[in-house]
Amino acid sequence: MAAPHPPKLEIFDPATRTNVDPKGIRRDVEEFREEPFGLYLARPTPGRAQFHYLESWLLPGLGLRVTDFWFSPGHERDQDFYLDVVRIHRDGSRWLATDLYVDLALKDKLSLRVIDTDELLEAHAAGLVTAEDARFALETTYAAVEGLAAHGYDLAAWLSTKDITPTWRRHP
Repeated sequence: MAAPHPPKLEIFDPATRTNVDPKGIRRDVEEFREEPFGLYLARPTPGRAQFHYLESWLLPGLGLRVTDFWFSPGHERDQDFYLDVVRIHRDGSRWLATDLYVDLALKDKLSLRVIDTDELLEAHAAGLVTAEDARFALETTYAAVEGLAAHGYDLAAWLSTKDITPTWRRHP
């Protein structure tokens, strides 16, 4: 088992059309779109064998980043969307997302898996995450699980009850 790591910070900067990943690598973004409920981005993923493109919505009101990874042949996963539990803050035009370890893999309209709670608990035990952030991560996870389950694991149906209507390049 790997040692606990501090939360990862990612920067989304519509003004410069860039996304800086947690390792500090600046990526060009093809499209940013800001809506009252969040920020959309679409970009290629050079250097990644598993997937070649991604679309994400940062949804600060839900504490989630919802991503559609465009997997490369031979690397497909049994998921349609990947939901990261995150704290999202604004810094001028930049959006900052701190990943709080817990993730949800959604097979739209079929199933949901919660993963990486062990990472959250290990990070908290190591003093890398406050009790407040750990509680936020768990409560955010519970709310997402309950909301998705109540709507047959239909992401669009659940989000519509929150007045969130994300649009995607490859999901109608």
